[in-house]
Amino acid sequence: MRSPIAPAIANAYKVLDGEDLTEQEALQLTEVAGCDILDLVSLANKVRDRFAPGITPCSIINAKSGACSQNCRFCAQAACHRTGVDVHPLLDADEIVRAAQEVYRQGVRTFGIVTSGLGFQKADSPDFQSILDTMDRLRRELPDLHVCLSLGLLSEETAQALQEHGAYRYNINLQTNPQRYGQLIATTHTIEDKMDTIRLLQRHHIGVCSGGILGLGETWADRVRLALACRELDVDVIPLNVLIPIPGTPLEDQPTLAPHEVAKTFAIVRLLNPRKAIKFAAGRETAMKDYQALLMLAGMNSLITGGYLTTRGRNVADDEQLIRSLQGFIG
Repeated sequence: MRSPIAPAIANAYKVLDGEDLTEQEALQLTEVAGCDILDLVSLANKVRDRFAPGITPCSIINAKSGACSQNCRFCAQAACHRTGVDVHPLLDADEIVRAAQEVYRQGVRTFGIVTSGLGFQKADSPDFQSILDTMDRLRRELPDLHVCLSLGLLSEETAQALQEHGAYRYNINLQTNPQRYGQLIATTHTIEDKMDTIRLLQRHHIGVCSGGILGLGETWADRVRLALACRELDVDVIPLNVLIPIPGTPLEDQPTLAPHEVAKTFAIVRLLNPRKAIKFAAGRETAMKDYQALLMLAGMNSLITGGYLTTRGRNVADDEQLIRSLQGFIG
């Protein structure tokens, strides 16, 4: 006899009809367990297929590494943490362009330039000017490449400059439930600072990529509230990382999340944000191992390929093969 679908999941089918889940309904989904998680994953896959089909890869370069003045508890690049991470100033344009050309040859059409540090308030900063010049060169040499950036907090002046130089999207993660940002993430800047930058970007018509990290010690309610905050801010892409505990950081002893917990989280985020791109960023290989395909069936429709900031990832060819092998399931 066929087992009935759990009531919380049955109710969530309304998302397929264009209705929104409430916070309370999402919290009920967090209680789904055992084989019912596969029903939840199946629904998330249906929602992704209806409203945000396909899987799109992107790649990033760690253009300026380490020596960061901020005290984010998870981060290997914070100067206050002794992690042994590689520290280097901003790469020159030749190095960044070569990295972009390499992933471009492998079929990736979205490329992100990432720098450590609090951000840029003045457009005449030498590093910021170098980034603008690199963006211009990438647009000339690879005109159909989407150039994205993750440079920290911005001002009106720097946001406008990025728009004028063709920024496609900008990554600035909320990281967790905004109400617990100071407790779980950092005290050297605030979540309001980040939200101000998101609104600046939106006013300047730059796409926003903003999500968070799973496995910080947050609750299920924190995960739901992160997803709701992304919905309220109407960001374009929601990247989800699974914490890789790095020796030398305050979270070095944090246990890695189990694959079923990651899959359930992705499915709930998809149901709360049916039309958005949901990207698996760092931790995909570490947390999911042999279960990476499960995430692609749990509502994910974007991924970072070719490596992360301070940790290795999968190569582009392997990810392309994985995506092709799932086409019969994901539409």
